[in-house]
Amino acid sequence: MRGGRQVAAVADAHFDLAAGECLALVGESGCGKSVLASALLGLLPGNALTSGSALLDDGTDLLTAGERSLARTVRGRRIGLVPQSPAAHLTPVRTVRAQLEETLRELTGARGPALRPAAERAAARASFPAGHLDRYPHELSGGLAQRAATALALIGDAPLLLADEPTTGLDRELVERTVDELRRHTDGGRALLIITHDLAAAERIADRVAVMYAGRIVELADAERFFGRPGPRHPYARGLLDALPERAFVPIPGMPPELGALPEGCAFAARCDRADELCSVQPPFDGRLACHHGARADEEEPDRA
Repeated sequence: MRGGRQVAAVADAHFDLAAGECLALVGESGCGKSVLASALLGLLPGNALTSGSALLDDGTDLLTAGERSLARTVRGRRIGLVPQSPAAHLTPVRTVRAQLEETLRELTGARGPALRPAAERAAARASFPAGHLDRYPHELSGGLAQRAATALALIGDAPLLLADEPTTGLDRELVERTVDELRRHTDGGRALLIITHDLAAAERIADRVAVMYAGRIVELADAERFFGRPGPRHPYARGLLDALPERAFVPIPGMPPELGALPEGCAFAARCDRADELCSVQPPFDGRLACHHGARADEEEPDRA
């Protein structure tokens, strides 16, 4: 950053993702979810640095692969992306139909008269109305742009799909239709990483849930246990669920810290009713939890309503 300042947008992110599995990455805005997805596709800004590894099943390291390799063999073909800001990713001077047909030619080999019906089928997978296919991106609502981006991402049925807020701007019925299509995509033997604020959508399709806070994964759990009983173990994750209207409807107090000014200890301590002297030291992530009080949470959980 300016003045030589550095910001750790994502740190110590450890997880795996299998074929046929959906992992939901949840957390408040600004916690690093989209940065993580961008890192996996080599789409970070020029002033960003990465370390560690992100391996595909054949050993390809996404963090060290060059732009030529990512552009020709990874993006779209091995990893599909539903971008967070779909309108900015659609080509402004081409209609939705033209962009679908181009993607179909590149990824499926469709040609000639077969392209038009193939584009309409691709649009239908994302509930994009056929009557809007000949519109340009600036003529689309936010919800339609979101569905167009989802339709483009599903073409080619990439083995891994990164869906960054794929339900933004959609009403509840369309949210459910969209995530159900993403689940069908996953059930076909493909992997899905869905980044979302919509915990109801995550509960509907996820196999596992990863919770991010202040640039770190603080809990990784089976979705059934996370949304049901015994529930989340990390106080922040419990707070996310308790803030839902259909649950306690109690907000988490305070605001997340700035990523450029993180405390030395637990980043959630200032907002946590369990914080004590242990929290002056950053808790390590053991693959399931990053909290000094995880054992205590497990002991208390059976008494929760």
